[in-house]
Amino acid sequence: MIKFLDLQKITQKYAEEIHKAVDRVVDSGWYLQGKENESFEADYAQYIGTKYAIGCANGLDALIWIFRAYVEMGIMKLGDEVIVPANTYIASILAISENGLKPVLVEPSIETYQMDDSKIEAAITKHTKAILIVHLYGQCAYTEKIDNICKKYEFKLIEDNAQAHGCKFNGRKTGSLGDAAGHSFYPGKNLGAFGDAGAVTTDDEELAKVVRAVANYGSQKKYVFKYCGRNSRLDEIQAAILGVKLKYLDEDVAIRKKIAKYYIEHITNPDIITPIVKDWDAHVFHIFTIRTKKRAELQKYLADNGVQTIIHYPIPPHKQECYKEWNTLSFPITEQIHDEELSLPMSSVMAEEDVKKIINIINRFE
Repeated sequence: MIKFLDLQKITQKYAEEIHKAVDRVVDSGWYLQGKENESFEADYAQYIGTKYAIGCANGLDALIWIFRAYVEMGIMKLGDEVIVPANTYIASILAISENGLKPVLVEPSIETYQMDDSKIEAAITKHTKAILIVHLYGQCAYTEKIDNICKKYEFKLIEDNAQAHGCKFNGRKTGSLGDAAGHSFYPGKNLGAFGDAGAVTTDDEELAKVVRAVANYGSQKKYVFKYCGRNSRLDEIQAAILGVKLKYLDEDVAIRKKIAKYYIEHITNPDIITPIVKDWDAHVFHIFTIRTKKRAELQKYLADNGVQTIIHYPIPPHKQECYKEWNTLSFPITEQIHDEELSLPMSSVMAEEDVKKIINIINRFE
């Protein structure tokens, strides 16, 4: 079986350095908010191109704390609206509603799967305060038009960079393009920890201070609590592991791009739609997604031939029970993507013969 993602093999690639990093933390006797955290935050901020990076427990929390900080700062209030793509993973939307804000769904482009910037202004109301772009599948969702809309209406621009570590727009990394960004280091990400982990990046000093406080019980000073916060901190072991893997991130992304290009150039089955890539800097291929109207048949065919695949994602947010108030809404492009999407194996440790085998199997599919 060709695995969708072989985490053991990825870990083996850096095993010696990771073992040393973990041993260093174990031997230090300091497991939270120590030197490893400080070092990773500094290195990650430099990598992304922002002044601040604040580690937290996971990617969902990273987004939650951004919106929570804006509420605490008086920039947003209960009932304010945030424009978000309709075809995102549920976490993007949960972060908005968790803070008493209202998600407003906008359709994506069928070509890029990113929010269609031509449809944003029609969704703006007097309650709109921000746009949350999601670099879905590892492809840059930022456009100059979205930036201009935010400037025109004085909106905050927030990035969900959970799937796009190392992605660029005109030389700038995603995660540095807006006012703030949430990052996930879930094990399967391009930059993955050995458990849940996340971070917020921003150039806004006040926002950084509030995010760090609300993720630490609401405290900026020990035993003094300015906010009613939560416990959402990046532990020292995860920070140390991420510090090792960050050094190799660009190298790993380059391998992913090479595999993606080979997929795109050699998958010739007319029933299969592969990604449209106009700028190879603007996609890091966290997920290599194809579309087909024969998804169920193709997925079974691939499984029968020893290839593991995953659907990202089978049910769109507006059809989920947790947002039942949206269940009667129609977002036809989103629904088409969610009905047709299938993710092929993609990682920095895939063997060339496995990539060729997958392509041959797909091209034989009828």
